[in-house]
Amino acid sequence: MRKTLYLSFGLIVLFFVSCKTEPKAVEQKPRIFPEYNVVLDELIRSKDGVIRGVDLNSQANIITKAETKPPSEVAPDFLYFEYEIDSTTNYSVTYNLKSDSLDEVEVQINCTDCDLTSKLYNDLKTYYEKKLPNPTEDKGYVVYNCFEGQRKPFVVSLTDNSTPTTGIINLVIYRDK
Repeated sequence: MRKTLYLSFGLIVLFFVSCKTEPKAVEQKPRIFPEYNVVLDELIRSKDGVIRGVDLNSQANIITKAETKPPSEVAPDFLYFEYEIDSTTNYSVTYNLKSDSLDEVEVQINCTDCDLTSKLYNDLKTYYEKKLPNPTEDKGYVVYNCFEGQRKPFVVSLTDNSTPTTGIINLVIYRDK
C-alpha cells in the first residue's frame, strides 16, 4: 500500500514538474516611425491621413473604426477617447465633427517625465516639419499650414504647456477657414 502511495505521489510531482511552461516571447509589432520615440507610434498611429489614419472630413464611423477602443464620451458633434501608454504617460483625443464630418482633432499628451515630454515635443515638431514644411512659431505655438494638392487646407498647431512637474503637449489639427 505504501509503495502505491509513494508511486502515486511521485507521478503527481513528475506531472507538475513536466507541466512547467516556458514564458512566451512577446511579439513585437514593426515600428511605424522608427526614427522617433516609440510613443509617436501610439499617438500618430499611421503614415496615412492627417493623424491616426484619418483625414479631416472623415465620418464618425470611420473614426471609431480607426481607434482601438470605444470612445469614452460620444455626442452628435464629438468623439472623445482616453488612452494610457504607461504609468507616466497618457493622452486624450477629441474629434470635433460638423454634420458628421471631421472638422478638428485635439490631442492632449500628459506625462510626469519632463525629459520624455521634451523629447516627444521635439519629435512631433520634426515629424510635422517633414510633412508640412515652413512652420511659423509665435508665443509658444508652432503652426504648420497645409495647402497640398487635392486636400482642403488645414492647420496643425503644436504647443508645449508643461509645468515644472508635469509635461503637457497640445496638438490641434483643424480646417483652415
